[in-house]
Amino acid sequence: MTIQSIIDAGRDLLDEKAAAQFLDNSPGTLSVWRSTGRYNLPFIKIGRNVRYRRADLIAWLEKRTRETGATA
Repeated sequence: MTIQSIIDAGRDLLDEKAAAQFLDNSPGTLSVWRSTGRYNLPFIKIGRNVRYRRADLIAWLEKRTRETGATA
């Protein structure tokens, strides 16, 4: 792993506020989802801080994409 790849990976981490904005939700909603396990949205804990990988958020959205009106 190169120094540049480590730097790039760090830039790819979003804090809770930025991740919520990316998903058009509130940080509180993400907190509830984490604590209840409602959605399998990967996150990283660094001490008290929570971070989300942009790639994980995109993959999560892709999994939730529907092609019909079915909600199940």
